Parts: sequence; C-alpha cells; structure tokens
Amino acid sequence: MTQRLTIIDFVEKYVAKYSKNPYLWEKNLDTKEWECTTYEETLKKAKRIAAGLMALGVQKGEKVSYLSEGRDMWVIGELGVLYAGAVNVPLSIKLGEKNDLVFRVKHSDSKYIITSKFQLPKVRAILPECPMVEKVIIFDEVSDKQDNEIYISEVMEMGDKFLAENEELFVQRYKSIDPDDYANISYTSGTTADPKGILLTHRNYTANVEQAHSVIGIEENDKMLIIIPLDHCFAHVAGMYTMMSYGASFGTVPSGKTGKEALRNISPSIQELKPNVMLSVPTLAKNFKKNIETTIAKKGKVVEGLYNFALKNAIAYNKEGYNKGTQFVDIFRKPLMLLFDKIIFKAVREGLGGQMKFFVGGGALLDIDLQRYYYAIGIPMYQGYGLSEATPIISANSPQKHIFGSSGKIVSPMEIKILDADGVEQPFGVKGEICIKGENVMAGYWKNPKSTADTIVDGWLHTGDMGYMRDEEMLYVVGRFKSLLIAADGEKYSPEGIEENLVESSKYIDGAILHNSQDPYTIALITPNKDALKAYAKGLGLDPASNEAKVKMLELLQDEVNIYRKGGRLEGAFPERWLPAAVCVLPEPWTEQNHFLNSSMKVVRGRVEETYKAHMEYAYTPEGKNIVNDMNLASL
Repeated sequence: MTQRLTIIDFVEKYVAKYSKNPYLWEKNLDTKEWECTTYEETLKKAKRIAAGLMALGVQKGEKVSYLSEGRDMWVIGELGVLYAGAVNVPLSIKLGEKNDLVFRVKHSDSKYIITSKFQLPKVRAILPECPMVEKVIIFDEVSDKQDNEIYISEVMEMGDKFLAENEELFVQRYKSIDPDDYANISYTSGTTADPKGILLTHRNYTANVEQAHSVIGIEENDKMLIIIPLDHCFAHVAGMYTMMSYGASFGTVPSGKTGKEALRNISPSIQELKPNVMLSVPTLAKNFKKNIETTIAKKGKVVEGLYNFALKNAIAYNKEGYNKGTQFVDIFRKPLMLLFDKIIFKAVREGLGGQMKFFVGGGALLDIDLQRYYYAIGIPMYQGYGLSEATPIISANSPQKHIFGSSGKIVSPMEIKILDADGVEQPFGVKGEICIKGENVMAGYWKNPKSTADTIVDGWLHTGDMGYMRDEEMLYVVGRFKSLLIAADGEKYSPEGIEENLVESSKYIDGAILHNSQDPYTIALITPNKDALKAYAKGLGLDPASNEAKVKMLELLQDEVNIYRKGGRLEGAFPERWLPAAVCVLPEPWTEQNHFLNSSMKVVRGRVEETYKAHMEYAYTPEGKNIVNDMNLASL
C-alpha cells in the first residue's frame, strides 16, 4: 500500500534527494538577473519561519490568512506555516472588496495574516472588523510599520533563537502532523452565495501529486514559469509540488504594483527564464497567439502567406493529435511540415523563450482551435480538467496521450463514474454528472456540513460538471451539469456550448448567457462590443449615436445570433429548439469590478439574471421578442 505522506514527509523526501538542485527562480529587480534558491536553502528558510511562528505563539491547527503576489517568499512562507502545524488560508489578490476579505478572514478564524507591501493597505483596512487577528506579518519593509505588524525577516530571526533553544519542540511539532490534518482552506469564488471554504488536507495534496505522475512527466532539469496565481491549489499541485517531485524548478513573474504591470512582466520573464513548461490559462495563450500573428503580419504579405500555409499544412497533418500522420496524403504533408518548422515555427518558438516543450492549461475549457494552433507551431497546450474540491487534477492530456477536444486521461489511482439526474451510472459515450472518488477528494467545506453532505455522497465527489467517458481512460467535459436549462416541455440542456460559440464566432458579441426556466422559449443575454458596433455604423455612413445607427446595430446582432439557424453559416451546430428566440442587449460589460465576473473570470449567472430581471421579463413579451425594442436601444 502507498505510504500516506504529509506535505512535510513529501518535502523532506525530495529535499534530501535533490538538495543542491535549483528549486525557485526569482528576478532580482536591482541586478535584473534571475537568481535561484536550492531545495536545501528553501527548506532551511521555511524552517526558520516555522520556528519563528511558533515563537510568535502560533499553535498547531491555527489558521493563517495569506495575501500576496506570487514570489519565492510566497512558497517559502507557506511551507513555514505548514511546518508550524498551522493551516494556510490563501487569498486571491484579485479580491478588491473589503467585505470579500473580511468574510474569509473571519470565517476561517485566522489569527494571523501574512502579506506583501502592495496588499498591506487592504489588510489594514479590514483589521477594525477582524479583532481576532493578533499579528500581521509583512514580506517587505514599509515606512509606516504599525504596532501589530512584524517583518518576515524579524520572524526568521525569532526562529533562529527558537531553534537554538527549543529545537526538540520544533521537531515534535512538525512530526506530529497527520496526513488528514488540514493544510489549506481554499475559498471558492462565491458565484451564487457566500464563498465556501474548501478543506484540503496534507494527504489530498500528496495524493494528487502521485496521481498527476500517471498523466504527465517532467525532466529533472526542466524549468517552469508559473503565470497563474499561487493561491490556487492548481499552482500548488501542478507547479510547486509536482516540480519538487521531479527535482525540477520553477519561477514566478515579477508582480509590480498593479495587475497591468504584472501582465507587462510576462513576456520579458519568458524571454529571460526560457522555461521548458508553462503553467498558464487560455486567456493568456490567446494573447500570445495574437501577438505572434501581429508580428508575422508586420513582416509583409509573403511571410504572412507562408506562415498561414505552414499552419494549414501542420493542422491538417496533426488532426486530433493522437491520429496525426495517419492518412496517405500525410506522406506529402510531413516533409513540408518539417521544412516550415525549421524556417518559420522555430523563430515563432524563440518568441516564447525557445525552450518551451508544452503549456499546462488551467482554468476554462480550452478552445480546440487554440490546441491545434499551438500543436502546429510545436508547443502543445494540453487541456486538463479539475476543480478545487479534487485538489484539483482529475484528468489531463499529455505528450504520452492526448486527443484535441478531450479533457484528457483520468489520473490514477482514482475512480470515476458518470451519473444521470436520477443517479444512474451511464455507459461510455453518454453524458451525465462527473463523480470521482479518491484520496484527492477534499475533507469537506469549513463550517458547512450541509454543503459537504450535498457534495460528497458515500465518498463520491459530485463535481456539478457534465461530461462523458470515451473509454475507460479519456474524459470529455461538456459543460455544467447543475446549470442545465429546462425548456417548457421539461427537456434539460446545457447552455455553455452555444454561449461560448456566440462569443467566439462574433466580433460584435463579448459575452453571452442563455436563460430558460420552463419558459416558452430560450432567451440570450448578451454584452455587445460597442466599439466594433460603432465602427460598423460608421462604415454605413451613419452617426453611431443616431437612432438609425442603433437599429442597424441591433439588426446586425440578431444576424450574428441567427448564424445557427436554417440558412446560417453554422446551421445545424446546435438543435434548433435550444437556440435563443429573443435577445436582451445589456448596457455594460461583465467585469470583476461590477461583480458580474468572479475572481476565476466566470460569469456569475445569478447576479446577471437578478440585475436584468426586467429585461428578461420584457423579452418574453411580443414587443421584447423583437430585438429592435426600447430596452435594447437604450442599452446601446
């Protein structure tokens, strides 16, 4: 039987094995050089922090909230929290609202907060409402340190003194940690109500790393660049701990004072660190593609024509990845592909550091065309699937086994079954709710026994996602099982495919959600791209502010929605009965600032529908069914 390791056991094991290997990479903003911290150095610093936390009075099982940008000290500090036997509560730096932070700090019973100088103002703002917080630990020096604040360097000095006098107590503390002890409380985004605190144990993490080994491999000398936030368990498992288990290393993008500054630091970081693997999200991959195409276009029509031909040839040869080169005509495509790879795609890869083997994609479902594109240029972006409640990896495509459009091979050991609405297990190829069972399943939701009981039934985690198994290994995720729409005749259907296609197929539509709750027909709520619509109106010789122009804009939006109907260019893509019969054009885009997007960039359906309840009711009237109506005109 596999040993049930704690994160402490895990770290001790691999630090002993790879002690002198580089583990962390961080850019020194003074010298502009990337500096490494070895495995041995990482653990030594973590233990100093852990001992310092004990000297501060941190008890086993106490909660420490954590609010900082990604950096070496994020990783070292969290290991310090875990070695002290405490529970880390990682918080997203995207949380801008005071109430969001107050809820999480209070709900988790955090007595301590670790933060950076950039996030410190947020922490100070919530402290009057969080009287249980005893100390704020700051990574960086500030000019106006408060009485209840202490620098991490001071904590490390306290740790040195504690270790000199109480080393036996320190060793007893971290050796007393059990595999089922909590490591993190990871809060959901709170899509429909208060966020839930996902309880992830030490064994949840180490088990998921072991499972991840069954789908993806890393070389000991590989470097990863982690672009996604470190507060998510995906960055922990696919980044920190998986790289550690192979003796490999990773770096984080320098944060800067603002999100925009951090985004600007991504490209230079890729060029300088030259990673072999990148932990990214589809949105960034789309931006990289856009930048590549812009650069190619600047080289002139001849180069752009060759590039497009080379892409088309490679995509035709690769097919769905697993079946590349299987047709007779591929005999002729392959030499061309190899030639173009040398004269075109090699230069494209240099723009991404020149050493990249593949991306690991997290977050939203990955567009199949994006998968085909990156595979064609020689840097595959592998789709995976998971959720925080599963710590998070459930399946992943990999160099060893991949099918474009799939969510990849199920990790092992783990059980999976697909259930219909009545809880009946479905055969291969039939859609239903994805349910999994394994050591990666969370311990539950903190202080929420009802949600825990609803989500974990007889050890099976009900993901709320809909999918099907192609065979005993390959999973396909197709949408949300719990966000199914119900037509007037009782038929249930998932809206995501239509919603995503509307946005991808039209430059005039930025966002779309469908609604039908046993209503006469389905309606679409869309956020228009107003700049594109204004340009369209100007092209017709109209003043975009005029009523005539707005009528033309609405008629154009209706045409964009109708492309799936009979005679449209995407006719037959979706069943006609599921398509929206009326359109609500909304006045503002969905953003995190107006709370229509959560911190994971997912649309908060309930909030959109509640806000635009009047628009939706109007869409079910004869006047509102016509897209050219007063409400839609007012939205433009």
